[in-house]
Amino acid sequence: MTRPPLDGVRIIELAGIGPGPFAGMMLADMGAEVICVDRPGGNPWAAQGHSILFRSRRHLALDLKNPAGADVVRKLCGEADGLIETFRPGVAERLGVGPQDCLAVNPNLVYGRMTGWGQTGPMASMPGHDINYIALAGALHAIGRKGQAPVPPLNLVGDFGGGGMLLGVGMLAGILSARAGAGGRVVDAAMIDGISALMAMFHTYRAEGTFTAERGTHLLDSGAFFYDVYRTRDGQWVSIGAIESAFWQKLCDILEMPDEVRDNQFDIENWDEYRRILAERIVGYDRAELDELFLGTNTCYAPVLSLAEAVEHPHHRARGTFVDIDGVVQPAPAPRFDGVAPTAPRPRRAPGADSRQILTDLGYPQQAVDALVAGGVVAD
Repeated sequence: MTRPPLDGVRIIELAGIGPGPFAGMMLADMGAEVICVDRPGGNPWAAQGHSILFRSRRHLALDLKNPAGADVVRKLCGEADGLIETFRPGVAERLGVGPQDCLAVNPNLVYGRMTGWGQTGPMASMPGHDINYIALAGALHAIGRKGQAPVPPLNLVGDFGGGGMLLGVGMLAGILSARAGAGGRVVDAAMIDGISALMAMFHTYRAEGTFTAERGTHLLDSGAFFYDVYRTRDGQWVSIGAIESAFWQKLCDILEMPDEVRDNQFDIENWDEYRRILAERIVGYDRAELDELFLGTNTCYAPVLSLAEAVEHPHHRARGTFVDIDGVVQPAPAPRFDGVAPTAPRPRRAPGADSRQILTDLGYPQQAVDALVAGGVVAD
């Protein structure tokens, strides 16, 4: 592979937090040129845990409340394949950078809108965060142990899985369609829609009558004793996912499980008792001992690693799952193409670091660039 798959694609990203930057990171990782439009001085929220999400961009700082700033964005759209914005519905229109404004400049533009509730519906203009979106979509209710409260799964399901990845897929589909001659379009990437899509398998189970409202009682939600996490003698944790019979039988061989448990894996009525027996077996070992016992076996076992431990694991080291960019350890670009990461990430640049160069590339004469900087429209 000599060129990344999105080489030649240009995306304008109106900087936000969470899912928008994640979508921009994914596209940049695959080779797209992403120009991030920051606020002058930067977004204070974007400095908190977002530096990796903003890697591999060029940065232009604009005051979008100034009509001259909005005019710069529209000019950028004239030479772009797509634009990403994460404002509440109606905000981009008030700023003069909404879909109609930008598509008027470039009819082939794919305009991506990232929100929690979507562009329409009675809750569209309300604030919210990941926990609220996964709650309304039915995902949060299903996550947790029997008889206990729902457990928020970080902000992976709403912000990143149901949000940023959904927007990334939508942008790519729109760009393919535009390049095939169908013209530009608006992508309404709502986290509640993406979360609901992620729950498709469980809606199937519900339709079949095999998935009830009682969490912690099903195959994949810690209900099944052979699909759960267990504490080890040294206070660590391991994961067991031995669903299929062959994997379960091998696990029973290794841990010398009694025949009653071995032969009645799907006896739901006794799952709690079997969980106690399996827990007693596992707590007799340190985690490192279990790693050694299960190494190379067909069992569906893995230690529960911290982030620091994950970075050092031999499998990740062999694959290059993580990279060190200027002293910051971070995930390598994914997916891989022909077994190779599509790009080598570049560290995040400061808001406005590329303002003058981007404007010059856009055709602004030096005098006009100086005037925009002097007037506070552009920060450098």
